[in-house]
Amino acid sequence: MSDDPVLAALLPRITQLSTVLSRGRVVERAVAAAGIDLDRPALSVLITLHTAGGPLRVGEIAARMQVVGPHVTRQVNELERRGLVHRVADPADQRARLVELAPEGADAVGRYLREVLGWFSGAMAGWSETDRADLTRLLGRMVDDLTAQVDDEPA
Repeated sequence: MSDDPVLAALLPRITQLSTVLSRGRVVERAVAAAGIDLDRPALSVLITLHTAGGPLRVGEIAARMQVVGPHVTRQVNELERRGLVHRVADPADQRARLVELAPEGADAVGRYLREVLGWFSGAMAGWSETDRADLTRLLGRMVDDLTAQVDDEPA
């Protein structure tokens, strides 16, 4: 256990952030405000495709979401049925299929992100650009390093 008071103060703040995001129903409120009828897992697939900037295999979507492939396959099937994503041939392997956002899916995820980012922007309105960039960089680094450490530990 670390005796570092900075690290000791970090966990309660992370827990508080998690609580604000979940108990404050940020996702659900943003989905409603954006006029989207999707649950969290389906929305996560759309966001993953959006942030990837291009089509992905189901396995890659699952890896990025840190879930198992069959879970993503079910979500993709439903999103495809609703016209929010579609499957395309993988140019590197014509036997494989990639999943990409359909225009309606791109529009839905765009509306959702505008809502969420609007709230973050409002919460951080008094922050300098440097502070905002530092938070993004450091939080990303922490998540990456913690994920790597947890992934390396035996279950």
